[in-house]
Amino acid sequence: MFGEIAMSNGFPIFTGENGLVGYDSEELIDLFLESTADGICMVDMEDRYIRVNQMYTKIFGYTEEDIIGKRLYEFLNPDIVVDTIEAVKRGKSFHNIVTQRYHKNGTELDVAVSYSPFRNSLGEIIAIIAIYRDITNSLNTERELKRTKELYQLITDNTSDLILVFSKDQKIVYVSPSFQKVFGLIPEDQIGRSILEFVKKDGVKAFQRKLKRLLESEEPLLFQHKMRSTTGELVYAEYNITPIFNENNEIESYVSVGRNITERIKNDEAIRNLDRLSIIGQLAAGVAHEIRNPLTSLKGFSKLLRSSGDRATQEYYLSIITDELDRIDLIVNEFMSLAKPQAIQFEEVNLLSIIESTVKILHPQALLHNVQIMNNFHAKDIILLCSPHQLKQVFVNFLKNAIEAMPGGGIVNINVKKLSDNRVQINFKDEGSGIDTELMHFLGTPFYTTKDKGIGLGLTVSNKIIQEHNGTMKIESQKGQGTTVCVELEHI
Repeated sequence: MFGEIAMSNGFPIFTGENGLVGYDSEELIDLFLESTADGICMVDMEDRYIRVNQMYTKIFGYTEEDIIGKRLYEFLNPDIVVDTIEAVKRGKSFHNIVTQRYHKNGTELDVAVSYSPFRNSLGEIIAIIAIYRDITNSLNTERELKRTKELYQLITDNTSDLILVFSKDQKIVYVSPSFQKVFGLIPEDQIGRSILEFVKKDGVKAFQRKLKRLLESEEPLLFQHKMRSTTGELVYAEYNITPIFNENNEIESYVSVGRNITERIKNDEAIRNLDRLSIIGQLAAGVAHEIRNPLTSLKGFSKLLRSSGDRATQEYYLSIITDELDRIDLIVNEFMSLAKPQAIQFEEVNLLSIIESTVKILHPQALLHNVQIMNNFHAKDIILLCSPHQLKQVFVNFLKNAIEAMPGGGIVNINVKKLSDNRVQINFKDEGSGIDTELMHFLGTPFYTTKDKGIGLGLTVSNKIIQEHNGTMKIESQKGQGTTVCVELEHI
């Protein structure tokens, strides 16, 4: 049909003793057409289809009977095809033209097509050969990836969340535009900086410990961080850091998603102040009672001092007066430290000193209710990175609840012991009447209280403060067997 095909002068695979001797040109064409993974069709110089291979029929859905002998214009083709065929007839070749064609059922296909002139042994163009490769799936994948990337870009560019990606060596690789809105930081200027530059010096060790724990557990990390914007405004943000794994299931980077919680912090602080004022009001009677005792002594010894002429006796009376004044000063100072609003600032503080200071505040209240507070410290020098005033407020809540649970008197035991993995456990155990099982799940609900004069914020505020210190709180109680509040915190 096509005359003799011009063969290469290279290695003669179609001749020789073990070659394919006996194959004519038509058979070689058939062998070639059915061996290739691409769809191939041949068009003669009058634009009629004269050959198609099996892969072509598979790609486009037409059978040989549907297409052989028909002309190009009888099928739906882009306008550029006619011009391309005419150029091929003049000897031009075209390679890997990405275009759209249609399946027999009307489905649009993405194909890469190459056109070449088909010559006889004399070099004359006797047909056009077109080679098709179906790239619909790969292009759809590329389009989907592009759409997904554009969608992610759209989300990250317009979300109010603070999105930041940093590498395993803690170098920033991406910052969302929201950082400029919240902090005034230009995202492009942050690329390549260390994430530690945005952490206060006294918080670097704690942040690195958190990252180490994240590296070991491979679980998301939730924490709060405060930072001043370029305008000097103090902004509180809550971040969730999640590891990103490579194909070998190894952590290669981290993504941090945060949000501005400044307003929430202000609201929380208002609730804490309300709880603190409630505590102060309830403790006032006990403090007044405790101050009245030394005041009585001061009055009595002042009169004795005025009537005594003996120097030694006067010195003795003055020493007693001084001790009583120191006692009043201690009580008032501890009470005022609880009453005075404090800036939230984390610092390294000895846990036992916080507990002992708290006990001093509650000592007058305990005396009024005939309650003893017993300390049982199994460990010394436990240093916390914390807000001591906030923890003092938490411990006051627990001790006050324990004292009020024993109106007839009793003992409150405070047990402190170190746990593994830089954790410390503090237990507050009373000998009160306990709590009904059906009421346990209500504990910590804002404004829920079992007390006549309570406002129902103590446990809610306490639990929130403990969570902000990366700690946990658990309450165990049975009717008639007392209550135990178990707190776990991180220590340095």
